[in-house]
Amino acid sequence: MRAVVFGEHGDRSVLTVQERPDPEPGPGEALVLVEASGVNFIDVYQRDGTYQVPLPALLGSEGAGTVLSFGDGVRGLAPGDRVAWAGVRGSHAEQALVPADRLVPVPGEVTTEQAAAVMLQGLTAHYLTHDSFAVRPGCVVLVHAAAGGMGRLLTRIVTHLGGRVVATASTPGKRELALAAGAVRAVPYAEALDAVRKVTGGAGADAVYDGVGADTFDTSLEALRPRGTLVLFGAASGKVPPFDPLRLMSGSYFLTRPTLGHFIVSRAELLERAETLFGWVAGGIVDPAVTGRYPLDAAADAYAALEGRQSTGKLLIVP
Repeated sequence: MRAVVFGEHGDRSVLTVQERPDPEPGPGEALVLVEASGVNFIDVYQRDGTYQVPLPALLGSEGAGTVLSFGDGVRGLAPGDRVAWAGVRGSHAEQALVPADRLVPVPGEVTTEQAAAVMLQGLTAHYLTHDSFAVRPGCVVLVHAAAGGMGRLLTRIVTHLGGRVVATASTPGKRELALAAGAVRAVPYAEALDAVRKVTGGAGADAVYDGVGADTFDTSLEALRPRGTLVLFGAASGKVPPFDPLRLMSGSYFLTRPTLGHFIVSRAELLERAETLFGWVAGGIVDPAVTGRYPLDAAADAYAALEGRQSTGKLLIVP
């Protein structure tokens, strides 16, 4: 099989497409024919060394496809079943080995491509809006980078749950996409504070969902109401420098830096979140808008679009 591999940490130039031996599923594993896999910033962090992974490594952390075979001890799967997964490295490949307990069945109302596009970001959006900060009707949240795949999902889900979104995005076209997803205001990053104050009558946002990191962190804190919550879930612009926790005292703010793995530890929790997510997709509440499809050989181009903030919606690698 062919797979996207990196043998050292670095920029996109370290990515190569290599022929690899066809995987053989061991106990508790399933071999899946990959039909599509998602392009995500976690892959960037693993490639550039922000998150350390053993080298050489296969790239890609989510995908969807059909079961080819499985090892001993696997129950409830059959060859040809459509499945999806998130948080499993090696998904940018023609075949993927996935622990069977990490596979989620894809319902008939959801296409395999939709499942690949929504798994990692959709499950993340679910725990962000239900656990990191539980969205309530009438609350106001600031969503940075609201035209990207993650930002649009957050905006749709917050709106569905009764919250109001103030969105930031870098261009007029991207701000239109944020408004179409349900944001009540969409503004350039530099205008975020004024927009939050206008929408809240000066009170501040109940929460900020910040996947940008270094460039937006200070604004995110300043945008909060007293006892508001800053959910820092990514670092698209770079890591936030160390800071004095006493800064949180000015508003008794809550700060959390969550990661998906801690919110799908048990299979029951994974399936519960995925069932809700796929229900939203089937019902049109969540639209995993795929705006770019790339073959394995063009994986570096996909990441160039993601890292350069040239993309809106979701990008896929389609083997």
